[in-house]
Amino acid sequence: MKPGLPTAMERPHFIGIGGAGMSGIAKILAQRGAKVAGSDSRGDSETAQALRANGATVHGGHAAGNLAEDSTCVVVSSAIRADNPELARAAELGIPVVHRSDALAALMDGLRPIAVAGTHGKTTTTSMLAVSLSALGLDPSYAIGGDLDAPGSNAHHGEGEIFVAEADESDRSFHKYVPEVAIILNAELDHHANYASMEEIYESFETFVGKVVPGGTLVVAHGQEGAAEIARRVAGQEGLTVVTYGEEEDADVRILKVTPRGLTSEVTVLLGGKMLTFTVSVPGRHYAHNAVAALAAGVALGIPAHNLASALGKYTGVKRRLQLKGEAAGVQVIDSYAHHPTEMNADLEAIRGAAGDSRILVVFQPHLFSRTQELGKEMGQALALADASVVLDIYPAREDPLPGITSELIIAAARAAGADVTAEHDKGAVADVIAGMAKPGDLVLTMGAGDVTDLGPQILARLSS
Repeated sequence: MKPGLPTAMERPHFIGIGGAGMSGIAKILAQRGAKVAGSDSRGDSETAQALRANGATVHGGHAAGNLAEDSTCVVVSSAIRADNPELARAAELGIPVVHRSDALAALMDGLRPIAVAGTHGKTTTTSMLAVSLSALGLDPSYAIGGDLDAPGSNAHHGEGEIFVAEADESDRSFHKYVPEVAIILNAELDHHANYASMEEIYESFETFVGKVVPGGTLVVAHGQEGAAEIARRVAGQEGLTVVTYGEEEDADVRILKVTPRGLTSEVTVLLGGKMLTFTVSVPGRHYAHNAVAALAAGVALGIPAHNLASALGKYTGVKRRLQLKGEAAGVQVIDSYAHHPTEMNADLEAIRGAAGDSRILVVFQPHLFSRTQELGKEMGQALALADASVVLDIYPAREDPLPGITSELIIAAARAAGADVTAEHDKGAVADVIAGMAKPGDLVLTMGAGDVTDLGPQILARLSS
């Protein structure tokens, strides 16, 4: 089965082609035969190189001259500012501008989409589905918000009929998708620039569920308050089957036991009156729940549960999700994408469960001024789960600074919670700081959604020296 190119995407130009979501769509279009081009501030990145290997043209930096006059559309994400020179040039040339979510929706058309939504865990759950369905020989297409292993492994154009995709709620773009199976892992207040209240979050997720095709399925976490509230609100939707999962006795797919085994977990579930036990090759109860959500979604598409449970054991993690970067001088360095307090707590609890008596040292980089303003206190409280932390300045991403909002909000809250915290404004000094703190047997977590991930190799190199 080979879906063709969506209308007007024969020669797309991506502004910010190196982004996690954008690069995946660009790769799939290139694999379908499109002449893909784009620009990115990091034109020499591994992601850019991987796109070039798929035939794409990638320009470093943004300039009006990057946009070819014969481009059939310009693809943008919500992070692209209105004054971008390539966007202005597109307007001059009359080239249509397409949002990333519309491009992804067009790629899913005619297939059997699974859309994975939630405040946390989307990338992990989408990756679990992509890996397990591939292991079963179903060759799904997929678009993930992070690389599985090598650069550019975040997307694939498959020959099968299933398309697995992250459904991003941050800018309401997941309203564009029409899935056969929708997953809601959780729902919490986040993305404060776009949502003012939990009621707005609920309404947005309700709209997402309303897009599920007639006869489709919603897989939803039973024990998570926000997800359960959405399930209650959509319970009467005609043609929708709701499947709950969780540790509660009345969950449709009941998690009976999660047994930690070092950096893996053994999970036992009750599904359709039968018990299944399988291995999840990443630590932590929350990752076990993600795997069970993936299992329930696959079963909703008609895949035998025992086959899928076995295939889920093939998943060995995704970049930045408790990814072991290496070991030096008896110290393990692990990278965590956690940037919301719930994620921080979950990853720290997972590592604490696997670490035994080892100390946990965290290098945390807050992500976004708006998130720090709203959740800085909770971030600091989460850091109290570590034995010691180094907190960097806020990574701004797409935002401009907010008056009075700095990492000090987090540091003060962490110290008030009894945490041992060091402020470090110079990212280049972190490797030396950690080398001075770490002892053999310690675990070091680089944590955050920004460029803190770059510090892992630097810390390992410094420890080795």
